[in-house]
Amino acid sequence: MRSVATNFNLSFAIISEDSRITNTEALFTSNPHSMEETKEISALFTLLDDPDSEVFTSVSDRIVSYGRGIIPNLENLWENTISEDVQVRIEMLIHKLHYRDLTEDFERWKGSSYKDLLTASMLVAKFQYPDMASAPVLGDVEKLRRNIWLELNNYLTPLEQINVLTSILYNYYALKGTEVGYQHPDEFLINKVLETKRGNAIANGVLYLLLAELLDIPVKAINIPKQFILAYIKPEYINEKHTHESSMNRIEFFIDPISGQVFTHKDVESYFKRISVPPVPSYFAPISHERIIQTLLEEFSKCFDNEKNAYKYQELMALAAILNKD
Repeated sequence: MRSVATNFNLSFAIISEDSRITNTEALFTSNPHSMEETKEISALFTLLDDPDSEVFTSVSDRIVSYGRGIIPNLENLWENTISEDVQVRIEMLIHKLHYRDLTEDFERWKGSSYKDLLTASMLVAKFQYPDMASAPVLGDVEKLRRNIWLELNNYLTPLEQINVLTSILYNYYALKGTEVGYQHPDEFLINKVLETKRGNAIANGVLYLLLAELLDIPVKAINIPKQFILAYIKPEYINEKHTHESSMNRIEFFIDPISGQVFTHKDVESYFKRISVPPVPSYFAPISHERIIQTLLEEFSKCFDNEKNAYKYQELMALAAILNKD
């Protein structure tokens, strides 16, 4: 059995959250910028309340070019600024800095040889909670993994294995599931799912999948229309190269991550009849980790599909597009 700690090797920046202030120079006394840089940053900060949008755009771009190291300066400036308008501008600058780093983290994950779901799901959560501590998430996942592992043995049938995982996750741990909706962004995010013990089908499914992988239980996500459904792959097929034609035959049964309920082939056939969609083989093929996280990002973005948060929608879709590149 693999430990969670061995699968997580990304470092994350902790990002926290102006009218001009009288003594801007005082903001830089403890920050490692050169004297020349300090003067430039000080001058840039005095322009943050400039009403000219072109001036602000130039100032903003220059501040962001300093990278995450300037965040403490921005936080200090925010605390010493009485103008709410300037505070909003500072918050957006901090968000831009965080988003730039997050983009780089997703590109690294995309390019890594082992694209683990835990790392990626934490990156998604970092979009909304940039100062999220990784240790509590890792600790909760490891506790769940260990509790399930203690109840497993090599003599259990596939259904018995799933019953153990499901019982501990949904009964002992008391995880609750909901249909995918867009009024509650936290239901998409692994840190909040673990904290509140409530997630939607996609977030619960990601948690279920990563636990199954850590325990070497052959569960995969499949592409059934309008659902996020998991499938137990017959052990004799797990290492074989998959073809669409053989996908259905490789599946032992199906799992609904909202509650952990098991469905038979007959149940799934009935679902396809109900939605009047032919059950073509591609719907039963396992989908990659990249596609799972892309789906999570795309669905999460719909929580921000309004005028006020349009920039978040666009940023999340841009992150999803990174994972769609060849």
